[in-house]
Amino acid sequence: MTRSLVIKVTAGAEAPERTNQALTVAAAAAAAGVAVSVWLTGESAWFAVPGKAEEFPVLPHATPVSDLLQVVLSGGRVTLCTQCAARRGLTEADLIEGIRIAGAPSFVEEVTREGAQALVY
Repeated sequence: MTRSLVIKVTAGAEAPERTNQALTVAAAAAAAGVAVSVWLTGESAWFAVPGKAEEFPVLPHATPVSDLLQVVLSGGRVTLCTQCAARRGLTEADLIEGIRIAGAPSFVEEVTREGAQALVY
């Protein structure tokens, strides 16, 4: 059985610690060889757009969100919620290379796979 971790990030700039914690856990799991899937929803949707993660405030004693996102992208999957993208007028052409847009059926498929663990931040 393959271990996998699905993390749904619901916060953005309005909750910087929660946002950074979610991506820190995702990056740590990816670095440990766990199959990681991060779902960007709500205000975290903006991190899928080039340059937006770099605008996020750097928290004391924390790795910048842009660096964490790159670690996840290099070893895992990042998905932008379909509805969240549509509400913000974002299409695949607007996103960082490697980030896909998918909806609830894909999320449900990922979190119900054998060996999957899901976290929501």
